[in-house]
Amino acid sequence: MEVRSGYKQSEVGVIPEDWRTVAATDIVDPNAPICYGVVQVGRDVDSGVPIVAIKFVKEIGSAPLHRTARDLEWPYARSRVKSGDVLISIKGTIGRVGLVPDGFEGNISRELARLRPRREYCGEYIAYQLEGDSTQARISRAVVGTTRLEFSIATLRQFELPVPPSYSEQRAIATALSDVDGLLDGLDRLIAKKRDIKQAAMQQLLTGKTRLEGFHGEWEVKRIADIAAPSSEKNLTGERLPVLTCSKHLGFMDSLAFFKNQVFSKDLSSYKIIRRDDIGYPANHVEEGSIGLQSLYDVGLVSPIYVVFKVSPDVNCVFLHRLLKLDSYRQRFKTATTSSVDRRGSLRWPAFSTITVALPPTNTEQAAIATVLSDIDAELSALEARRDKTRALMQGMMQELLTGRTRLI
Repeated sequence: MEVRSGYKQSEVGVIPEDWRTVAATDIVDPNAPICYGVVQVGRDVDSGVPIVAIKFVKEIGSAPLHRTARDLEWPYARSRVKSGDVLISIKGTIGRVGLVPDGFEGNISRELARLRPRREYCGEYIAYQLEGDSTQARISRAVVGTTRLEFSIATLRQFELPVPPSYSEQRAIATALSDVDGLLDGLDRLIAKKRDIKQAAMQQLLTGKTRLEGFHGEWEVKRIADIAAPSSEKNLTGERLPVLTCSKHLGFMDSLAFFKNQVFSKDLSSYKIIRRDDIGYPANHVEEGSIGLQSLYDVGLVSPIYVVFKVSPDVNCVFLHRLLKLDSYRQRFKTATTSSVDRRGSLRWPAFSTITVALPPTNTEQAAIATVLSDIDAELSALEARRDKTRALMQGMMQELLTGRTRLI
């Protein structure tokens, strides 16, 4: 393979001519060689081995690692960690990387290995390099074992990593990636906060605990049978309409996109038709919260196991769907399924339709509540799209910077 000017072929791939590859054992402080952690776990004692297992909360750049024991004197010093140490999982979920945060003290567990970089190596750069795609691929190829896979300490010690010639370039790469990591972490926190706000808003607005301004009057309790009617329309002609599936978190989705292959029958003549604004659920999974509002197509198909129903014109279908997604209704579905005469563990229309719902007195209030919740959903979707783009940017930056394809000035 032809290598462009200024670059060279190495055992880790193509890197700049002034970069070098260094074995992990030559990167670490000779006074703190690469090691794994405590082998035998047990109770903390004043004399003996303090048992502290560090678990990764997320990858590098995230919240501090959990402290899992009280402060102790640490007589088992071989695997003690300190701020700036690089950790990598060598068992279990192999290849996960973390950086020990400031102020943390403890020992690592047997599933982790510790690397304490020498002064001329930037620990954060080493951590990013270890979790880069090309390095992770080489780690995967180096894993040994059959029933119990392991990235052995011996292999890790001789594992080569590409390193820029100066500490300042290592630091610059780490800083650039850390900045994007920080942005990602901020977006994740914002999304989590927005989801909490959504859950609180749903609980307050859909149950009438909080009323939107300008709306009054008593809510009415009705059976689902009083506000909706089942639909048993089938695709008798076998028309090739989009086949949908309903998931707990995503609602209705195209089956091919969700499962990545065809799991539905070739013969679609027995499949049920579900039209736009119909609500449907798989009769054997509704207690998990798998109930959706069909808003993808004018006409779609679902498996014969689904229950499909149309909502009365005086009830807002979006409001009703949101109401039925509350955890309290998931529990009611579970109870109704348990008490149903259907021994297959399914909740069919006769039992489902007896469940009661409390509704605002007017369709206008129902629609207003649905709009508020839809606006929150739109904000969430925009934040998630921004996070996904940022994550893709991060992956691209890592590919460029950690291989030296792009050099920072």
